[in-house]
This record gives sequence, C-alpha cells and structure tokens, in this order.
Amino acid sequence: MELELRHLRTIRAIAEAGSLTKAAAALGLAQPALSAQLKRVERMLGGRLFERSRHGVRPTALGELVLHRTRVVLPAVSELQEEAVRFAHGRRPVPGFRLGGTHGPLLGGLVDRLATAHPGVPVTTQASWSEREIAECVGKGRLDFALIGTCGESAPPAADRLAWREVGTDPVFVMLVHDHPLAARQEVALADLAHASWVDVPGDGCFADCFAAACARAGFTPASVYETDTASCVHLVQVGRAVGLCRATFPPTPGIVTRPLAGAPLRWRHLLGWHPDAQDQEAAQAVLGHTRAAYAEAAARAASAAPSATAASAPSAAASKGAAVAPHP
Repeated sequence: MELELRHLRTIRAIAEAGSLTKAAAALGLAQPALSAQLKRVERMLGGRLFERSRHGVRPTALGELVLHRTRVVLPAVSELQEEAVRFAHGRRPVPGFRLGGTHGPLLGGLVDRLATAHPGVPVTTQASWSEREIAECVGKGRLDFALIGTCGESAPPAADRLAWREVGTDPVFVMLVHDHPLAARQEVALADLAHASWVDVPGDGCFADCFAAACARAGFTPASVYETDTASCVHLVQVGRAVGLCRATFPPTPGIVTRPLAGAPLRWRHLLGWHPDAQDQEAAQAVLGHTRAAYAEAAARAASAAPSATAASAPSAAASKGAAVAPHP
C-alpha cells in the first residue's frame, strides 16, 4: 500500500474536525470505515497520528509532521490541477458557458439570457445543494461560473481564490398553504409559527444555524425540520404538512402563498463567482450583467404576485461592487 492524496485529505479532515465522528460526516463515510482507513495509514507511516480521548482527537508529534507536509502538498497539487485545466480550457476551439448553481429560479433565468444573447454557443449547467462543491468545480476549471448564495453577510466558499460579485439580496419569506390561518396576513411573526413543522432544502452554509438562532430569539425551538429537494418542499407545503422557507424571489406556485417574516430576521445574498485567471474581465462582467437582469426579472415576478408585501420586505438589487451562497428554495 502506497500513500495517496486521498490519505492526506483524510488526515487533514480528521485534524480539522477534531473528532473521527465529525470527520466521517464531513467525508461522507461511516465512522468504522474511517477508523479502519486511519489505522492502515498509521501502519504505513510507522506510528500513531492522533491521540484519542473522549474529548476528540489531537495530533501526535508524527501527526504534526505529516500535517505540516500535507498543508504544503495538497495546495500544490490543487494549484497544478487548476493551472492544467485552465491551460487546456483556454485552447478549447468552441467557446461556451459552463454554469453551476444551487437550486433556485436564477440559474434558469441566466441560461435563458445567455442562450438568447449568444445563439449557437453551448450553455451547460450543473446543479448541487452544496455551495462548496460548485465553488470547488470553478476553482478546478470544471465550471466557468458559480451562481450560489450566502446567508446574511457570510463569506462565500473559496473567497481567497475566486472573484465573487453580489447579484442581489432577498429577505427570507415563509411559504404557507393557501388556506393556512396566517395566509391572509401581510407579514408573519416567526413566533406565531412556534408549533409548526418546517421544510427546507439542505446546504453546507450557516443558514440552518442562523434559522435556529432566529427561532431561539423568537422564544422557541423548531419542532421538526424536514430537509429535502425543492419539489418535495413545495409538495409538503401544498398539502399542509409543513411550512417552508424561501427567498423573496421564489416564483408564484399554485396552492402556496409566500409572506415576509416580520422584522426580516433572515436574509439571503445571491452571488456570482469565477476564477480571475480563467475568465476575461469583460466577459465576466457581461455574465454578471445577465445574472443581475435575471434576478431583477425574478424579483418583479414575485412582487407582482404579492402586491401586499411591504416595501421594506422587497428584494433589493445589488449595486455594481465587489463582494468579499441558500439552501432554501
């Protein structure tokens, strides 16, 4: 057995998580499988890499040595991959737009605008609930642009490597079945939903924590939160099984009304990102312009469907400025 890059990534993940349980969750592995892999690597390297206790794990002297080299090797290999892909990408005979995004209406709007503005130019998409996965694909040259979001003012993933620009900011709304007792209100207080079941699309940002904190400030802990895909979220709201969270730009949907949360306790920033070394600045700004136009169109559709929403709760388009990506629909 020879040492591989995946072994170094595993060691780094364990050190960063501070426990095998958390590292296994981050890597998508069962804990016994991770423990077995760590033992094989330790046998190969000649000693224990971590001291384990009920409080978690901490590196041994050998572990510190390996981690020190890992912090040099992994970024160097990642940089090599990115440079190689950008080199090959720069010589593609047919230009195109490779877009990645989390679930929401803006990606479709951007595809439509690009296809209209550049007929005959290929436009491909990749969707994921993981903002980090989309950002990583852009960093490695597998995608050209990332259309994601962040909760509030949270920094986007790979902020040190990718150029991020703000597209727009939405307050987070609540989705209710059309005959819900609170559906007639112009806005809904979070505390009035203390006994509700909730539904949301998963993400790897801080939105779930921010939602829990907002509920705590309102004096309750959510009874249950279902995490599932957008279509299932909509279905559970339509049948009255749960209430949902959505962006203010969520498109009109039969059987559902969306209402602002009183005081706008949660906000969502839409962001477009690209690798500054892989994209021509003029071309990137053009894509950004199309993205902001798609956002403005989505905001207008949402506003026309909810004329009673207050101005303070309406989504705001971003100014043309540099920024330092939601799990919900």
